[in-house]
Amino acid sequence: MKVAPSLLSCDFAKIGEEIERVDRAGADLIHLDVMDGHFVPNLTIGPGIVKAARPYTKLPFDVHLMIDYPIDYIDAFADAGADIITFHLEAKSDINDTIDKINSRGIKPGIVIKPKTPASAAFPYLDRVYMVLVMTVEPGFGGQSFMADMMPKVVELKKECKKRGLDVLIEVDGGISENTVSAAADAGVDICVSGTGVFKAEDPAKAIAFLQDSDKK
Repeated sequence: MKVAPSLLSCDFAKIGEEIERVDRAGADLIHLDVMDGHFVPNLTIGPGIVKAARPYTKLPFDVHLMIDYPIDYIDAFADAGADIITFHLEAKSDINDTIDKINSRGIKPGIVIKPKTPASAAFPYLDRVYMVLVMTVEPGFGGQSFMADMMPKVVELKKECKKRGLDVLIEVDGGISENTVSAAADAGVDICVSGTGVFKAEDPAKAIAFLQDSDKK
């Protein structure tokens, strides 16, 4: 399993140092949560912060757009250095048009589903995306408790992809830690996003290694 530390839980006053710290600790990707204060009740970073953070690592930037009209911001985040851009099926932009826009910039597209959205909502787009992100908390704030009842969605998505011969990665985000990752591993998750589980860990390298190896336990 790959691990994507979420910058939502880092010390924003030292964002460059924090990125370098988890890079050295063995992270596979860097997860950047973008919130607009409308789609979710919180504001976080914009393209300027992503651009400023980009020189601190060569790890892929996994940019998660929690905004009403993601299609309007694809160019800005592409220019800032995103490698993967995921957006919510529940957002207001046309889904296929948004996927097309992401692809047009040479970036890997992904779709995201909230806890109340069924896995089947992602099925029509599985042949068009690199990744499906299953939220294991309600999006908007870090530090929430993991929702284990989202794992059947992961199983359902993996089964559908296998049936159709698709190599789509399944990512989970929210409440992932040493205490909860086994459920994700058992469901077949490919990438886990972990914020406090990594950035607040006494030893980030040990925390990342534990998560990465959880599917082997």
